[in-house]
Amino acid sequence: MPCKEFAEFELYMPLLCYATAIYLMDKAYIDFEALFRINSAGAFFVTRTKSTLRYSIIEQSFDIDQTTGMRTDKTIGLTVPKSKRLYPEKLRPVEFYDGENDELLLFLTNNFDVSALDVAYLYKTVGKSKCFSNG
Repeated sequence: MPCKEFAEFELYMPLLCYATAIYLMDKAYIDFEALFRINSAGAFFVTRTKSTLRYSIIEQSFDIDQTTGMRTDKTIGLTVPKSKRLYPEKLRPVEFYDGENDELLLFLTNNFDVSALDVAYLYKTVGKSKCFSNG
């Protein structure tokens, strides 16, 4: 699927939710209503998230191999009332250190079936060039 500009993504959002598809979004695209539509369709998303995301930890993996760049892998629930109303399901923040660019990346996904490293690599290798972007 070709890249879409941010405005086009919002316009076509109801049409894009194909079950089992993975939608990659850049620039901390956090529209919990849109993300929940993706989730409800049986599709998956990976987006960059902001460090200001408010949540409670449900579960945390302590079996992290930091030599791979992985830093954290958690299962969370949102705590801000509006966000929690728009996205009432569990989410998965994944923190990855990109040594090439000396950058700590924080991703948010609804996919619990793949490894945390796969989430980071998917975004890092595919997402940089083929994701929806708002800037």
